[in-house]
Amino acid sequence: MQADEFLAQPGTLYVIATPIGNLRDITLRALDLLRGVDRVAAEDTRVTQGLLAAYGIRKPLIALHEHNEARVTPKLIAALHAGESLALVSDAGTPGISDPGAHLVRAVRAAGMPIVPVPGPSAVTATLSVAGLKHPHWLFYGFLPAKSGARRQILSGLADLPFHLVFYEASHRILDSVADLAAALGPERELTLARELTKRFEQVVSLSLGDAPAWLKADANRQLGEFVLVVAGAKRPEARARLAVSQVLDVLLSELPPTQAARLAARLTGQPRSLMYAQALAVKGGETKR
Repeated sequence: MQADEFLAQPGTLYVIATPIGNLRDITLRALDLLRGVDRVAAEDTRVTQGLLAAYGIRKPLIALHEHNEARVTPKLIAALHAGESLALVSDAGTPGISDPGAHLVRAVRAAGMPIVPVPGPSAVTATLSVAGLKHPHWLFYGFLPAKSGARRQILSGLADLPFHLVFYEASHRILDSVADLAAALGPERELTLARELTKRFEQVVSLSLGDAPAWLKADANRQLGEFVLVVAGAKRPEARARLAVSQVLDVLLSELPPTQAARLAARLTGQPRSLMYAQALAVKGGETKR
């Protein structure tokens, strides 16, 4: 490892992850670079000033957030062209991940200047590490739409995916969002809910989506803070298809004899008529034994 790897290089943008709560979670490399860069672009300069002050760092700060990113980016590009080094940070976690920064990164890359990721704390991976996932595959969505109608529309498109789904949510929407998750994905799905990660009132629980609203309402404090929600994926498509065929056959058998029920079930599901008839006889046989 070369000594200059710890030093900020001229004309370079460093995308630095910062603590999501506990200030001790910052990396040594992040501190080295925050001390070494010429200036820091921050989502909220007041938050970043507090972090820098905790480690005795004083740097010029420039605000870069969702409302001014497009306007500020050319100024930062010019500073990089002039040979300055720049750190990009958000209030917590990694810039560009449900936080400002992606526009600047694209512009810096288009300008042909180096961009260096400096990894660190992440609410997503922190939650997943304690969720005890049954399967290794997951998809990160981030924040769902603020309005219920748009939220349910998005969720309907995610409902059949067999992967764990990861969302961020704010305290003022947590009850409505969890209710919509249960309605769109099914109340039986497992939910891992993490709030206030790495902070004093950190809490991680696993329960069904159907039970989650009552759990949140049982203590108003449970509705406070920043949330990460991990919802179990849908059943495998093959299993869901088999379940749908079975349900169709059950409904038809409640009104028709096995021969007719099997013929209609085959037309509706695309399954072989002989298979449907065999299943119909099995269902009727089971009913007779009961």
